[in-house]
Amino acid sequence: PFVQVNTALNRQYEGTGLGLSLVKRMVEMHGGEVTLTSEVGSGSCFTIQLPIIAIPNGDAAPASFTESIDATPPVDQANTPLILLAEDNEASLSTITSYLEAKGYTLIVARNGLEAINLATTAQPDLILMDIQMPHLDGLEAIRQIRQNPALATVPIIALTALAMPADQERCLAAGANHYLSKPIRLKQLSQVVTALLAKASPP
Repeated sequence: PFVQVNTALNRQYEGTGLGLSLVKRMVEMHGGEVTLTSEVGSGSCFTIQLPIIAIPNGDAAPASFTESIDATPPVDQANTPLILLAEDNEASLSTITSYLEAKGYTLIVARNGLEAINLATTAQPDLILMDIQMPHLDGLEAIRQIRQNPALATVPIIALTALAMPADQERCLAAGANHYLSKPIRLKQLSQVVTALLAKASPP
């Protein structure tokens, strides 16, 4: 479920390799199935079939899987931390941005490693969230180049990646990241790590 055909860190296509695997697992847990038809040169069609399940008495409320978001800002608005999010996956970008903005942070976005370096240099963010697999310049090299800038040498950097092996974590930390989170990202855990690193980086 974590495999792409192109496994290079500077890959040109989005995706973590999780989507279809998660869909298949969820559908099968509900007693359904996923089928596939494919034609070379035309594309593929995935079909989901789910059984209709009657609800006793018709009055049972559907379960809610929505994570509650505490919209209370972590600090007063005059001192809102600026976070640079470097991410090329639009779904991840939208989810993380919406969540952290609801927490009271201000976000700026880079969609590849080169943009991340330029934005980090010009905007001087308080914290950087760096996806590792990005086009043009991968996250590891972007972190290394950011760390070469004296003004950014101590800015907290959290590496975000679907590469979940221990060696991958070591590579992120060796490049200069302060912390490492595996995809799919748990938003509550992300918020806790962001808060802790910002508190540690702030002067007493």
